[in-house]
Amino acid sequence: MAADDVESTVPESNKNKVTVEALYAALALGDFDEVAKLLASDLEWWFHGPPGCQHMMRVLTGESDYSKFRFHPRSITAIGDDYVIAEGWEGAQAYWVHAWTLKNGLITQFREYFNTWLTVREVSVPRWEMARASHMLWQSQARELFDLSLPGLLLAI
Repeated sequence: MAADDVESTVPESNKNKVTVEALYAALALGDFDEVAKLLASDLEWWFHGPPGCQHMMRVLTGESDYSKFRFHPRSITAIGDDYVIAEGWEGAQAYWVHAWTLKNGLITQFREYFNTWLTVREVSVPRWEMARASHMLWQSQARELFDLSLPGLLLAI
């Protein structure tokens, strides 16, 4: 079986998760050429959290280097064919969630949540089915680990 045949059998969600894992690995190594290859040139970005905590965007734009705030994902989860959620925390003061959108293996959107609990729900389901099931796809895991009062947001995909 050729390598192309194997790659074509790998679900898109797994490929996207590998891409996001490669992004964090490249950041940790300081390989910004590799980081640039993984991001769309017109990357769309959105942030929620305390002012001054846009750590990842500062790294991606070159405003700050990776040593100022290091991201060590505790979990990386693929959701459907287009989304990957990474979550991490450093002590009780820094909790973050990154929601990445990928198209054709390239990161096209980035949402950065800092000290914010996040729930991801599917909204493409017809309204009459919404009442029968929760359609929750992902929820912040650190909520169970910390007794913190943080704002909560719903990301509808």
